[in-house]
Amino acid sequence: MAVPGQDPHPAFPPPRLPFPGGGGAGGRSGAGAGRTPCPRRPGAGPGRAREGGRMLRAGCRAALPRRPPGSAPLSGVGGERGAEAGEGGLKRTPLDALHRSRGGRMVPFAGWSLPLHYGQGHLQSHLHTRRRCSLFDVSHMPQTRVYGRDRVRFVESLVVGDIAELKPGQGTLTLLTNERGGIVDDLIVTNALEDHLYVVSNAGCADKDLAILRGRAAELRAAGGDVHLEVSDNALLALQGPFMARVLQAGLSDDLAKLSFMNSITTTVFGVPDCRVTRCGYTGEDGVEISVPAGRAVELAERLLGVPEVWPAGLAARDSLRLEAGLCLYGNDIDETTTPVEAGLLWTLGKRRRVAMDFPGAAIIMAQVKEKPKRKRVGLTSVGPPIRPHTAILGPEGTPVGTVTSGCPSPSLGKNIAMGYVEAAHSRAGTALTVEVRKKQHPALITKMPFVPTQYYMAK
Repeated sequence: MAVPGQDPHPAFPPPRLPFPGGGGAGGRSGAGAGRTPCPRRPGAGPGRAREGGRMLRAGCRAALPRRPPGSAPLSGVGGERGAEAGEGGLKRTPLDALHRSRGGRMVPFAGWSLPLHYGQGHLQSHLHTRRRCSLFDVSHMPQTRVYGRDRVRFVESLVVGDIAELKPGQGTLTLLTNERGGIVDDLIVTNALEDHLYVVSNAGCADKDLAILRGRAAELRAAGGDVHLEVSDNALLALQGPFMARVLQAGLSDDLAKLSFMNSITTTVFGVPDCRVTRCGYTGEDGVEISVPAGRAVELAERLLGVPEVWPAGLAARDSLRLEAGLCLYGNDIDETTTPVEAGLLWTLGKRRRVAMDFPGAAIIMAQVKEKPKRKRVGLTSVGPPIRPHTAILGPEGTPVGTVTSGCPSPSLGKNIAMGYVEAAHSRAGTALTVEVRKKQHPALITKMPFVPTQYYMAK
């Protein structure tokens, strides 16, 4: 939402095993497997590490202020969530005091006060997530329940995915589109076992999303339809990393080995009842997002952070982790001016929906499928200084062929990585281009994503 950002929210790349929306998800079989420590770049001593950390933090700060085009000023979640207002009118999550007590550096993000990083710093936090496990507070992301006998028809009138095909407990990433084929937001929609659809969206799109949902629901009800919305006050915690299953299984009676990527259950977690555990996340690692009653969120977070392998992590690590995994950040890599085809998210279009062409912008999107888009989202690696959003991408003749939308030094790989859009003729992996940083040109290479292999878990 990721996707990813959004507000960062997971916009998942085409997975390797079948799951709703297309593609599939390859994953680690067996929880708690260790990972070889990431190699340090040759000659990278403590001074280089400190400088790398500064560059990483600067890149994440550069991404924070952006607001999706066409969205209203970020005032929270439609005024309906029970978030406490803090300094500067920013909303606070139920974990705000916990973040501050643990040394979280708080920054504004999509109308909320959230931790950028903690005392251990961004670089170590990122690597710890890849090697062990981290806990992220993503309570700023709106959680909405859709009830009524026409709930599937309602959601499908707004998104490109095949929601009707979801099995009980199964979810999918989908895209909310406009009549021009642009991406209004990326959402995770789950067919909850308890007679409703559970939707997680992006904080930066909260006001406009809720207005769209309410407007369409009113239209459907006026025509005799049965649908109603409930905005949840729950907190949302993301536990991510190869030790996740080992840590979480200790607090569950359910067998996590049976819970595949993009599936969810409602259960008791470390004594806290009524938690929705969804196996997903925004890091590329095996992970879960836990929707927990707000009044007991601190209790659950402290229980998880009491495990030595679990560190708290903030927005900075979340951004570099999702970029290594090739996941889109809404407002940077996708927005209302980009289509699913241009963004490489064609796999989110359900087969039945492509034939029916009954989603917003279908005519434009399906025409691009047939005729091919003029530009494509690509991955880039480069040498020299880090490449940031808005950096120009130049072709062999030195003329602009695209623009970077996200970029940072990769803590796991020890080199610069980025995402952006280029003219289709220059989008093939292995194409040599250049990027212009501080009025100087530096070599860059179109590179397949994800940059770091994803570890999404599929039950055997």
